[in-house]
Amino acid sequence: MEKKIILTGDRPTGRLHIGHYVGSLRNRVELQNAGGYDSMFVFIADAQALTDNIENPEKVRQNVIEVALDYLSVGLDPSKVTMFIQSQIPQLTELTFYFMDLVTVARLQRNPTVKAEMLLRGFKNDVDDEPEDNKKGMPVGFFTYPISQAADITAFKATIVPVGEDQKPMLEQTAEIVHKFNSSYGETLVEPKIMLPSRAACLRLPGTDGKAKMSKSLGNCIYLSETAEEMHKKVMSMYTDPLHVNVADPGHIEGNTVFTYLDAFCRDEHFGLYWPDFSSLDELKAAYEKGGIGDVKCKKFLEKILNEELEPIRARRKEFEKDIPAVYEILRKGCEHAREVAEATMVEVRHAMKIDYFNDKELIESQALKYKEL
Repeated sequence: MEKKIILTGDRPTGRLHIGHYVGSLRNRVELQNAGGYDSMFVFIADAQALTDNIENPEKVRQNVIEVALDYLSVGLDPSKVTMFIQSQIPQLTELTFYFMDLVTVARLQRNPTVKAEMLLRGFKNDVDDEPEDNKKGMPVGFFTYPISQAADITAFKATIVPVGEDQKPMLEQTAEIVHKFNSSYGETLVEPKIMLPSRAACLRLPGTDGKAKMSKSLGNCIYLSETAEEMHKKVMSMYTDPLHVNVADPGHIEGNTVFTYLDAFCRDEHFGLYWPDFSSLDELKAAYEKGGIGDVKCKKFLEKILNEELEPIRARRKEFEKDIPAVYEILRKGCEHAREVAEATMVEVRHAMKIDYFNDKELIESQALKYKEL
């Protein structure tokens, strides 16, 4: 039977936020605790982060520990999960180089995730033209990061990749690379399957300002590690319904960030604890749409739910912060194990590609015989 191997990761460009949490982190912890898998790898993609932060490597270096602390604080257990740092696994770089021969420039340009990230970072849209005055040229490493991501996944023969919806095009491209490799060199790599959050609201949590994506660069995030006081200010200033001027006015749910967050975090039991006037989120939504429910009340309700979810995470992080060397030791051991697993895959890859010259006794003997007969 095919092994069940889970792999996922995050770029260390800052602390992780609740968009990461509902989009992937929470699901990872649930998978970890449910068991039923052979291996689970969670990595910090520092090499990928450097593709658009090469002028500020210190930012990436400092944020490696931030992401590691967030991983541990949400409940990832190093005794059940291998946590590692991408740049410390040289086999990933090697596999990326081989994969580059399997993907065209035109295919990378069509990748929706690459297009979106180019726009977000102000890179020019056409790789064939010189940068405009207000645009910067895109590093080749950034342009090819779907290939790097495919190497991350396939080096560990991951069968399941839990990610947010924005990563769907990346998994599709990984599947294409696997198919092309296996068609060219024989069945060697495993095609992964994407695992999206079960709740629709968790597919892509919007920013607090109502913008489509929660992003560090946009300043519209609620971080897992921020204090209750910091979070209070963000929740109270959260985008709601601009037409809901008076409490008596009918409210609109669609596009209302508060209700999107409630969809992602609220459970029926929260009403008994924090708002006994209602028994379910559907009841609250109906009352809000009818009119008579103020936005401030809804925000206070959301704040209580978020604090219930985040307070244990904050507390665990404080404990791990007391012994940073121990956190680095967890990562070091994880890197050692990850290198072993990735190298086992690369032995198969090199053999399939017929570039394992020194292990190919038949090649050496046949060529020795050939030149002996000349």
